[in-house]
Amino acid sequence: MPLKILIIIPCYNEAVSLPVVLEELGAIKLPDDHKITAIVINDCSTDNTRVIAEKNNTNVIDLPMNLGIGGAVQTGFKYAFNHNFDMAIQLDGDGQHPPSEIIKLVNNYENQPVNVIIGSRFINGNGFQSSLFRRLGIRYFYWLNRLFTGNRIFDSTSGFRLLDKKAIELAAENYPNDYPEPESLVIFAKASLIIREIPVNMRARLGGKSSINRGSSLFYMIKVTIGMLFSFIRN
Repeated sequence: MPLKILIIIPCYNEAVSLPVVLEELGAIKLPDDHKITAIVINDCSTDNTRVIAEKNNTNVIDLPMNLGIGGAVQTGFKYAFNHNFDMAIQLDGDGQHPPSEIIKLVNNYENQPVNVIIGSRFINGNGFQSSLFRRLGIRYFYWLNRLFTGNRIFDSTSGFRLLDKKAIELAAENYPNDYPEPESLVIFAKASLIIREIPVNMRARLGGKSSINRGSSLFYMIKVTIGMLFSFIRN
């Protein structure tokens, strides 16, 4: 039986970057016994995101309302669980995660399987490193995550992740709605899942704009902190 890998691409108005992401995704080479399926989770985009996905022969799930990144990604995990995928890899539609780096996640998992593998831009310091202000916030979440879980995750906001079957099942059932990456690490750790972080190269987004800017960063940090705290104390 081939190893089934689902690539989950959450998209909200990513018509500029999505063609590049899908073209690069189609060019990666994995062993013949690995079967890759890509699915675009179209989070009520108002541009041509859906049309572009269909032109590239990519499966699309259209959400009936805008659920945000957490709801879009969880939709992908539900799909992966319901269709019995062996792995699910989140790949952002804005192009920050080069599809060629997927090979590193898969190879690392096969060499030493764990439940969750996070692609980190900060371990080797290669590629796009984000703004100083953003890096300070990520450093804050490093210490907060270490306090709640004991894990040393340097890029806790990274959405470039591989989940195995056990992690897929948990994420399909219980996944944060807003800004889910740091909070989900607490959920995974409380479920005794093993998390590993590996170095990858990232790049600046190819199009669109982030939902988190300097003006909203304080709100983001407060909301995520509260979310992590409640995930930590919740039974």
